[in-house]
Amino acid sequence: MTSHPTTQTMKPATAAKKLGVYLQATPAEFQEGVVSRDELRALQADPPEWLRELRRDGPHPRPVVAAKLGVSIAGLARGGVTEALTTEQIDALKLDDPEWLRRERATQAEVRKEASRIKAKRDAADAEPPARPRP
Repeated sequence: MTSHPTTQTMKPATAAKKLGVYLQATPAEFQEGVVSRDELRALQADPPEWLRELRRDGPHPRPVVAAKLGVSIAGLARGGVTEALTTEQIDALKLDDPEWLRRERATQAEVRKEASRIKAKRDAADAEPPARPRP
C-alpha cells in the first residue's frame, strides 16, 4: 500500500505574513482559501500584479510600516499608528517627521547599538581560548 504525500497548507493570514502584505487588502479568493507551500513559493518567485501592487503601494502591515519608518512595532503604537498605512502615508509621515517619530528612531538606534555591543562582547568571549584550570 502506497501513501500519497499530503500537501502542506497554511491559513491565508500566515501566507500574507510570509509575503509581507496586509491580509485585508488581498483579493477575496486569497483570503477565503488556503495556500499550499508550492503556491506560496510560486507567489514569491513570480508575484502576480495584485501582489506587486500591494508590496509597492500598500496598505502595508505594521511590521512593514515599522521597518519603512525605522522604528519598532511598539514604537508605532506609542506614536498612535495602529492601522495599516499606504506607501503614500508612510512617505508623508517621513516628510512631517513628527516628534514621536524622531524619538522612536533614536530609541531604535540605541537598541541596535546595544545589541551590536553585546554581540561584539560575546564574539570576543567566544574567540578567547578556554581558561586553564588551576592545579
